[in-house]
Amino acid sequence: MEKQEFDAFISKKGLKLTRERDEIVSEVLCCQGHFAPDELFVQLRSKGSKVSRASIYRTIPLLVESGLIAEVERTDKHAHYEKVSKNSHHDHMICTVCGRVIEFYSKPLERLQESLCKRENFKGVRHCLEIMGVCENCDG
Repeated sequence: MEKQEFDAFISKKGLKLTRERDEIVSEVLCCQGHFAPDELFVQLRSKGSKVSRASIYRTIPLLVESGLIAEVERTDKHAHYEKVSKNSHHDHMICTVCGRVIEFYSKPLERLQESLCKRENFKGVRHCLEIMGVCENCDG
């Protein structure tokens, strides 16, 4: 269903669903975990795709805007993304030394956020929590 939602999003924006965009979206939907645009480029090329690096970098903001993917981290002008799952929310701890990303879910934290929204009469739609720090491997 995610592919059809992106196609509808593109159409609504008055853009064309090009062959390259279609290949990029299909590859993103197959991604497990986090990915970088350059990794996506290499994956597509290894499968014989003629998709350009520029097309990937132009499509990424559309994928984010559509809600299909989210930016997970940005370090040294290098961004990583992941598919947005409607059923399995999680947050991230990111090591500023090695770049390791630890995914976690905290029910008490989620309840606190809901409580804060309720207190402020605010309807939260989504959130992204990133805790930047140093992992145990780099802290040694």
